[in-house]
Amino acid sequence: MKIINKFYPHAIAILGFVIISLLYFYPVLQGKQIFQSDIAQYTGMAKEQNDFRASDHVEPFWTNSAFGGMPTYQLGAKYPYDFIGAIDDVLRFLPRPADYLFLYFLGFYGLLLVLKTDPLKAFFGALAFGFSTYLIIILGVGHNSKAHAIAYMPLVIAGFILVFRKKYVLGGLLTMFATALEINANHFQMTYYLLIFLLILSGYFIYLEIKEKSYKTLLNSLGVLAVAGVFAIGANATNLLATAEYAGFSTRGKSELSFNPDGSKNTSSTAMTRNYITEYSYGLAESFNLIAPRLFGGSNNEALGKDSKMYEFMIGQGVPEGQAADYVKGMPTYWGDQPIVAAPAYIGVVVFFLAIMALFIDDRKIKYVFLSGAIVALILSWGKNFSLLTDFFIDYVPMYNKFRAVSSIQVILELCLPVLAIMGLQSFFKLDNKLQWKAVYSTLGVAFGLIVALFLSKSMFDFTGANDGYYRESYGPEFVDALIGDRMSLYSADLLRSGFFILLVAGVLWLFIKNKIAQNTAIILVGLFMVSDLFFVAKNYVSAKDFVSGREVEVPFQETASDIEILKDTSHYRVFEVSGNFSSARASYFHKSIGGYHAAKPRKVQQLFDYQIAKNNMEVLNMLNVKYIIQTNKEGKEFPTINPNANGNAWFVNDVKLVNKANDEMKLLEQLDTKRAAIFNIHLYGDKFKNARLKRNLDTTGTIKVEVYKPNYIKYTSINKGEGLAVFSEIYYEDGWNAYIDDVKTEHFPVDYVLRAMIVPAGEHTIEFKFEPQVIKTGSTITLISAAGMLLLVVGGIYYERKKKHKNVD
Repeated sequence: MKIINKFYPHAIAILGFVIISLLYFYPVLQGKQIFQSDIAQYTGMAKEQNDFRASDHVEPFWTNSAFGGMPTYQLGAKYPYDFIGAIDDVLRFLPRPADYLFLYFLGFYGLLLVLKTDPLKAFFGALAFGFSTYLIIILGVGHNSKAHAIAYMPLVIAGFILVFRKKYVLGGLLTMFATALEINANHFQMTYYLLIFLLILSGYFIYLEIKEKSYKTLLNSLGVLAVAGVFAIGANATNLLATAEYAGFSTRGKSELSFNPDGSKNTSSTAMTRNYITEYSYGLAESFNLIAPRLFGGSNNEALGKDSKMYEFMIGQGVPEGQAADYVKGMPTYWGDQPIVAAPAYIGVVVFFLAIMALFIDDRKIKYVFLSGAIVALILSWGKNFSLLTDFFIDYVPMYNKFRAVSSIQVILELCLPVLAIMGLQSFFKLDNKLQWKAVYSTLGVAFGLIVALFLSKSMFDFTGANDGYYRESYGPEFVDALIGDRMSLYSADLLRSGFFILLVAGVLWLFIKNKIAQNTAIILVGLFMVSDLFFVAKNYVSAKDFVSGREVEVPFQETASDIEILKDTSHYRVFEVSGNFSSARASYFHKSIGGYHAAKPRKVQQLFDYQIAKNNMEVLNMLNVKYIIQTNKEGKEFPTINPNANGNAWFVNDVKLVNKANDEMKLLEQLDTKRAAIFNIHLYGDKFKNARLKRNLDTTGTIKVEVYKPNYIKYTSINKGEGLAVFSEIYYEDGWNAYIDDVKTEHFPVDYVLRAMIVPAGEHTIEFKFEPQVIKTGSTITLISAAGMLLLVVGGIYYERKKKHKNVD
């Protein structure tokens, strides 16, 4: 009975999380799925990989359908012995995206329990975290891996806290599995931000241990965390090693070019420039969005009503009422510093109120850890608007320059403030009556005072956005005036709304102090106000209207007349869809495309587009075997154009142009006849590929024909009278592709900046390219060993705890 009573509240809480997750995304109960733009793009990118896996029952680890060819390491590749992924699948048993919302709740609930919060308050705290607007909107647009990683953050933090509290077995095991799940979520930017917070958290506990001179305890804690970390990393070794390998090949790696596409000097050694990294920088004043959602207009597609200035403007222009009402449902009211915002990063004004209260009344010093985490995250989210710190991090903090959209570090703030809020709520009910009055008045003075100050500061803002010049030119000054009027209305309305919620919560606490309501009633009322505040804001941006039939999600792209015409050609070729501007996976869903959609594109292929293809260099399209170009006419109608000059799958050249720099290689492509000559970079590859450096009287009369063409295997037959240099219209990727001539492994090397080439002896031969990545074999071995080690630690931990319990009983 004791055990039942102990776990009953937690079982009820978890059941509540399940029900609320399903109710919030209730269309999943009707078999519908949420349409996520990023997931639609992913589906296009992964189509070939998934089809091959289903037909051949093996993992290809390479796709030819995007960017001319790339590894699938960041496209949902399935690795051997991924038992952490299997555990994750068990935890995410609900239909998507309810599964991620449930994970938000579950992870945060666990953290609050570790912080010794009672189940009722922890329940509402978990809901407040999960309904934070940013965490909901990323589910709406399809940032699933980001949501996935965020969901496991609280459990990793909980594990660290337990370890430093000398709960070595429970804390160590929780840290190990939570960290393994966090890494398995495969969003390294979020994990990196978590690491920053963990350094703050660890620094706090290390300081306490050193202050008490508890060096042995400190070493024990650090040892447990080290072991947990090693096994967590080992359990994800395949993914980590493969990702690290691919990173250098991607736009996250270093650029060899020292000039920009426009000819200007490139001062950055990375493909990601400082401007690109900080493009999404949060505005300093915009930070107040955290407590009033539409202070800076909300989003670039904000829904307005018939009471808006824009509606009045439309009616005044003679637009019918129905059309005007539809038109104002998506207006660009956002006027902050970021280029595009799908929703404000609103943490909830009630959360803010209670967090302020925690700073006044909670005696636990750990509150300063969460306060520090929130402040560091906020300042770093300002990016270029606080360049002093941002530039320091980009220049000197390892790996910080590998990630863009610096504003997304606010996820740490969105975790820390709800923790502080529940700490404040918990502490309030432990105070005596007099101190409770003081707590309410002090918090009310700060929180409500800030709302009043912002309201009085309205005249300091001009409410103009970065794109208003375009709107003024396109739609006239009256349109912009109406837009500004609505922005001003949203500013005032949301400040009034926030002020109202603050007074509501203060009123509930006042009723409790006056003994008008019971403690649990007060907790429930405060919890309901806290959650409803967030719930209704989040519903403005992700709701039932975003759900469609399962078929539309599973098949997000429909064949066009152009696709049907192109697919009649059963040979092997590539397609370039001009309207996709190299950033769409639509063509990848149907064809072998040279474009695609990915956060870490193959760097050199992207550079080919920027430096050559975007400047209409058809010869580069020829060498990539682009046989079809999908274009649109003046009326916007799509049509396919055949490129008769495409080089084909492979060809022999009679000349090798030797260069010493990547700059020269790129510039030479502007005038190269790729059918007759190839470019080889001596400086980068000369020492490794000696054969490629030799200029010879090469035979060009031979032929090479494709016999088999699969994502991970290509077979050719070649016939040539003399030795020749063959160039293949396939992307060169050193770490994985092996070449064989008549079953004998043969050297192949890079030419023409991105392609493969090899010396082919005279005669008739079979040439094979096989994708055999050693990184997968190595990683899988480490993963298997780590899995066994984790199992032994679990068994050992259970045995130790049971033995200790029996010893204490005796």
